[in-house]
Amino acid sequence: MDLESRIIFIDAAVVAIDKPAGLPVDTPRRGGDSVENRLHQLRQGYKRLPAIMHRLDQDTSGCLLLARNPPARKWVQAAFEAHEVRKRYVALLGGTVEGEEGVIDLPIAKVSSEKAGWRMVADASGKPAVTNWKKLHEAEGRTLVEFVPETGRTHQIRVHAREGLGAGIVGDRVYGFPGGPMLLHAHRLEVPRPKGKTIKLEAPLPDHFGEWAAFAGVSS
Repeated sequence: MDLESRIIFIDAAVVAIDKPAGLPVDTPRRGGDSVENRLHQLRQGYKRLPAIMHRLDQDTSGCLLLARNPPARKWVQAAFEAHEVRKRYVALLGGTVEGEEGVIDLPIAKVSSEKAGWRMVADASGKPAVTNWKKLHEAEGRTLVEFVPETGRTHQIRVHAREGLGAGIVGDRVYGFPGGPMLLHAHRLEVPRPKGKTIKLEAPLPDHFGEWAAFAGVSS
């Protein structure tokens, strides 16, 4: 896999790719392929390797931002920590959803067992997690939904889809409907610069969304 061909934006400060579903961002403990192992493909003439600035789940596709130098890494990290970065995800849920839009305010916590491993669950004593959502299209018992998270908890959107809207994501082996690729995509990412225009990224929905991709751009 050549990540150079997945570049959707590049300038002197940052580079962004459309991460394919199935490729981990960090190298798995057991070893194997990852974005981290392919950073050399994103140098684009720089000697320094770019730094990954946030995470996407292995089975989530879409916008992934990397900083190309230490100053950029500093201001991008500051933007994330100040919650100034806007993320827009699109997901296909395996059920119908009541209402047209709203806010899911549902704390989540990590649980684990020797047999089943770990997962995130809705838990009133967990860490705060807030996600804005909007229905984009509904047909044949499935719903395409826009998710704009205000917090960045592990598996937040996947848990909120299931526990907050009552329908897990198609292809989600843990929280939704197993079978085929997970239909969760980081569609847009906006990062303000200290000076100059905001970086606005967009990664088109992958082919496995099929006809649903036509409805992804309904919202703004």
